Amino acid sequence: MSRDYPVVITKFIEEAKEIDVDAVALDGKLVMHCVSEHVENAGVHSGDATLVQPPQDLDPVTVKKIGDATAAIGQALRVTGPFNIQFMAKNNEIKVIECNVRAARSFPFVSKVTGVDLIEMATKAMLGLPVVPYPNRGQRLNYVGVKVAQFSFSRLQGADPILGVEMASTGEVAAFGRDKYDAYLKAMLATGFNLPKKNVLLSIGSYKEKVEMMPSVRRLYESGFKLFATPGTADFIQEHGIADVTALEADKAREGYSLEEYLSSNKIDLYVNLPSKNSFRRPATYVSNGYRSRRMAIDFSVPLITNVKCAKMFIEAMARFSLDKWEIESVDYITSHRTTVLPGLVNIAALLPEGPAGFKEATWAAVGGGFTMLGVSAHGAGPSGFAVTGDQSVAAVKSAGRGHSHVDFV
Repeated sequence: MSRDYPVVITKFIEEAKEIDVDAVALDGKLVMHCVSEHVENAGVHSGDATLVQPPQDLDPVTVKKIGDATAAIGQALRVTGPFNIQFMAKNNEIKVIECNVRAARSFPFVSKVTGVDLIEMATKAMLGLPVVPYPNRGQRLNYVGVKVAQFSFSRLQGADPILGVEMASTGEVAAFGRDKYDAYLKAMLATGFNLPKKNVLLSIGSYKEKVEMMPSVRRLYESGFKLFATPGTADFIQEHGIADVTALEADKAREGYSLEEYLSSNKIDLYVNLPSKNSFRRPATYVSNGYRSRRMAIDFSVPLITNVKCAKMFIEAMARFSLDKWEIESVDYITSHRTTVLPGLVNIAALLPEGPAGFKEATWAAVGGGFTMLGVSAHGAGPSGFAVTGDQSVAAVKSAGRGHSHVDFV
């Protein structure tokens, strides 16, 4: 090896988890940091990746190492304000992909999930205003947030709809749910992704991903979906105990078994295409069957998934939830305001009962009618025209209410 002609050797780490950290520091000391995990393995641009917050599948050892590394980097760079770090983790070993001393696109998302305005904290830190470190310390969330990317491949003629290190998305959507599957399905629906009703087409390139996808394929079959597959994938599925799968061919297909025909006539409700990652050199003019079928799915508006981790998560989410059983819950409209859910009906315009007997009668009747809360006005309901006008009358009302109400008095 010559010094005049140096050789660069690149080592690729495969099957690693990518993790985002959004943080705020003051004079190099962390005052807030949030750890989010990618669904896809490292190798997909963070702008295209599916982000889960708080992380659901990270080892606590990895999370602690990431926290320690984030604090050390912030201290070394003497950061005051926002910064973002992308980590790669495998077997509890972490490596830094990059650190950006600025706010990332994930800042609004993690702020919404945690309920802490990271940009406000960063602004106060940069202006020298007081900052309360980790204002949500000890808080346990009863929901999960998932951010998914939105793509415009249908407007990019000829573009191959697969994910890689170059960003391809043109937008993103976040949703909340009781778990990551609930939130993921809602987010996918919000991007315009249609849930399959019956027919699912599978084309899985590598043997490793065929093995990894097999439990999900079985979930599809057990959920009542009709399975179609390319010949190699169909053989593998049949060898693993699912005989009822129809093979569709791309080249010289028999009549009625053409992959192109099924895609172009919208007979497929979901297409899972996982291209093999081979390193064989091909002519620049070579067009693979996989690319042609992916492009047809986009051009004919067939829902398409091209990442194995996303495919597994989507199938599991579909198996767990049914659209006809979904209800709008409090996690679906998270705001900065405090929301209290009260059982039963609320009477917001009740007149003030007069005396102990009036309180007992009014609250008994309210409960009997399905009302669990009365918001009473200051004016009485009795013929005497009683009203709360001062401290003495307030004290009398409190005494009558606490001692004689059929329900709790607040």
